[in-house]
Amino acid sequence: MTDTASSPVAASPIVSPQGERVGFLLVFLSALMWSFGGSIARFIDNADSWTVVFWRSVWAAAFLLCFMVWRDGWRGTLKLFRGMGLAGLAVAFCFATASTSFVVALAYTTVANILLMQAGVPLLAALFAWALFRERVAVATWVAIAAVIVGVAIMVSESLDGAVSPIGDGLALLIAVMFSIATVITRRFAHVRMTPATCLGTMLAAAFAASQASALGVSSHDMGFLFAFGVINLGLGLAFFATGARLVPAAVAALLGTFEPILGPIWVWLIHSEMPSARTIVGGAVVVTALLVHIGLEFKRQTRPARAGVTGVPSPN
Repeated sequence: MTDTASSPVAASPIVSPQGERVGFLLVFLSALMWSFGGSIARFIDNADSWTVVFWRSVWAAAFLLCFMVWRDGWRGTLKLFRGMGLAGLAVAFCFATASTSFVVALAYTTVANILLMQAGVPLLAALFAWALFRERVAVATWVAIAAVIVGVAIMVSESLDGAVSPIGDGLALLIAVMFSIATVITRRFAHVRMTPATCLGTMLAAAFAASQASALGVSSHDMGFLFAFGVINLGLGLAFFATGARLVPAAVAALLGTFEPILGPIWVWLIHSEMPSARTIVGGAVVVTALLVHIGLEFKRQTRPARAGVTGVPSPN
C-alpha cells in the first residue's frame, strides 16, 4: 500500500512524543488491517475474481471518499483530486493494477507467496529510483536488494517446475513492481497528497472489473465479506496509514509495515489451514530478514545527520 504519508527525502516534521506514539499505533493498525486481506478473501464463495475486484473496489472507494470529505470537506476533497496531477494519475494506475492483481492472484497461488513478495517493495523501490532517476543507493541497500532478488527467485522457482501456477507468481511479482513504482513516484512528488490517487485507483479498478465480470450479483454472505474486504482491509488500512505515517520516521513506518507480510500468512494458516510451501517459507524468510536488517541500519542512519542523495527506505506499501 502506498501513500505520501512518509518520505525519506522530505524534511521530517516536528512531532511531540505523544503524537509519535499515536503515529506508531496508527501505522501498526494499518499493517494489521492489510494483513487480513487474504483471510477475508478465502471466505468469499464467488468464483469470479472480477466480481470480487468490483465490489471490493466499490466499497473501498466509498470509504476513502467519505474519509477525505470528513477530513478535508467537500471543497478540500475536490482540491486534492485536482491537485494530484500526472503523478497522482500514475499512482492511481499502479494502485488499480496492484489491487486488482492481488485478488486475481489469490485464485492461483497462496497468500504467503503474494504477501512475502510484497515485503521487498521498499528495496525494489530503491532499485527503481536508481534506474529511473539515478538516485544514489548505499552499499548496504544494494546488498539488501540482492538478497530480496534471491528470496523472490526462490519463491518463483516453484512455478518454473510446475509446482504452482506461473500466473499466480507472475501476478504476485507484478503487485510488488507496481507498488514499488508507486512508492518511487510518491517520494519524488512528496508535496502531493496521494490519498485521492488511491481512491481514484479503486474507482479505475472497479470500472475495469465491471467490464470483465460475468455478473455483478453476489449473495448476502459474500457481500458482507466483500464489505469487510473493501472497507476494513483496504480503505481503513489506507486511512490509518495516511494519518499515522506522517507522525513517525520513515524507517519506523517501514518496520511497522512488515507486520503485513508477516501476519498475513499466519492468519490464513490459523483460520483456513493454508500452509505455505517450504520454498515460500525459505524465500520469504530471506526477503523479510533482508528488509528488517536494512531498516535497522536505515533507522540508525536517520539518527545521524542526513547524507543528501542517498536512497533510504520508503514508506510501506
